[in-house]
Amino acid sequence: MAVAMLGRLLDRLARRELPVWYSPAYRLPLSGTDVSLGVQSRRADRALWWLVESRAIRPADVHEPVAISYDELHRVHTVELLESLESATTLAGIFAADPSGIGIDEILSTVRLACGGTLAASRLALQRRGPTLNLLGGFHHAARDAAGRFCPVNDVAVALAALRAEGFDSRVVVLDLAAHPPDGLAACLREDAGTWIGSISGSDREPVPGIDETVLPEGAGDELYLASLTTLLGRMPKPTLAFVLAGGDVLGGDRSGRLGLTLEGARRRDLEVARALEGVPSVWVPAGGYHLDSWRVLAGTGMVLASRSTRPIPRGYDPLTARFARISRELRPDDISETEITNADVEDTLGLASQRTGLRLFLGYYTPAGVEHALIRFGALPFLRRLGYGWFRIVIDSPGLGDRLRLFGQAKGKEHLLVELVVELLPLAGEKVLYVHWLTMRNPIAHFSPARPQLPGQEVPGLGLSRELSEMLALMARRLDCAAVVIRPAHYQMAFKARGELAFIDPGRQGRFEALVRDLSGVPLLEAAEAVSHGQVLLDGKPYLWEADEMALWLEPRDDAGRADAIARERERCRFALSVDRT
Repeated sequence: MAVAMLGRLLDRLARRELPVWYSPAYRLPLSGTDVSLGVQSRRADRALWWLVESRAIRPADVHEPVAISYDELHRVHTVELLESLESATTLAGIFAADPSGIGIDEILSTVRLACGGTLAASRLALQRRGPTLNLLGGFHHAARDAAGRFCPVNDVAVALAALRAEGFDSRVVVLDLAAHPPDGLAACLREDAGTWIGSISGSDREPVPGIDETVLPEGAGDELYLASLTTLLGRMPKPTLAFVLAGGDVLGGDRSGRLGLTLEGARRRDLEVARALEGVPSVWVPAGGYHLDSWRVLAGTGMVLASRSTRPIPRGYDPLTARFARISRELRPDDISETEITNADVEDTLGLASQRTGLRLFLGYYTPAGVEHALIRFGALPFLRRLGYGWFRIVIDSPGLGDRLRLFGQAKGKEHLLVELVVELLPLAGEKVLYVHWLTMRNPIAHFSPARPQLPGQEVPGLGLSRELSEMLALMARRLDCAAVVIRPAHYQMAFKARGELAFIDPGRQGRFEALVRDLSGVPLLEAAEAVSHGQVLLDGKPYLWEADEMALWLEPRDDAGRADAIARERERCRFALSVDRT
């Protein structure tokens, strides 16, 4: 603890001003990309929250981007490409989504804001002769006349074209340190003789001609990568301006990249580049990142630029949890509940409540207006608006088992059920818990597709808000003096997605689940979930049926010395395998 406090103090003493560009709209309005594609949709949010929370940067260092104009985009991209981006089908292909889930205006707003951030960061970098950071950008696969995967347009090329038009004619260096080669960047900048592009990439794509590229073998790791980086920086010409694509897809286990770096290795990469560019105006962007820890790479980039810090981000720290806890503390009781005696209170006292068809308060505490206020503060309703919904309505009643909360929203001229939650305050192991009987989150205007396949138990695609709602349930339980949130997942994928926060209460059940996750680790989630659901998984050679048992998120640490040993014994005892006959 003392060492960590000393590290934070030294970071603050070494801190230098770092302008950062960020918008809440940097989160693409696409539901389900975290699970289906491994895209960390809230990477910019998490990185910013950590940088501010840790005081690596000040709130005053954060700049709101302005959307790039189409005139600026036209300097680089053809009219045909830009017009094609007005098609839901085109955008769906770029972002591996179904056209039904594409909100054209909102997605283009995110892309244009990111491009505007890169341009503004470039101008300020030249003005202050130091580093700047844009928390979304590095769309290096977009060429002049063709988009690339997750790259509708090329923000770095657009920013540089704008600077050239404004009279900047000095040497520019682009260091592309994402896991894939900068094919789009090379195509966009081919005629710019004053630009040098250096790249270190993995082995899954062909090298790009016309750039200084180092191609490393799969799983290269920290030492080989960093040695290659030192060599590349030795060949780099002295620039007047540098763009650095500090890709998060270099991490080992990334779904797309294959370079195999650790978080420490990615931080050392950024530190070496920052030292090589000392005194040079530089613009840093995150580029690719398809790993749950990609936000840590981006936050680490900010820490290096702000204070040259190598202090690791605590493994147990989740910026979403910290952010939501802060918002919860700011919510006053009269924001979300009733604090005065009303006619309904008198009815309750006189036993007249049964004459009403609905409940006045959810769990005896939350008003419908209070729930809506909380959903706004936690960012859920603004995100749903970006998905295409509006005119929200909250209904609180009882289906006969616990209290039910339903969120409706209108889209395409029709009201849709978006969220249905049935919960109850129950005793469990001598403690009060918030027991979730039923929870569904639905995006009924979206369709399933090969990129967004239907999981067992799903009627329509989800909303992409499971992590946020899980956090809100935990805060609700804490406010109601509960010891835990308890769910009973009916399908494998539900337990799989919740495994980071919840665990099965029974240690033997937890051990079997961990063994199942371990033995299916090389199988895509959809295939694994379907195999479990259809009885096509064997446990020790015999057909295995999914065990729907209680999982708990305990709000405080629990002292259970024998639990870990019991889990480990059962995990090591069990061996799962896919059935050979899965036709």
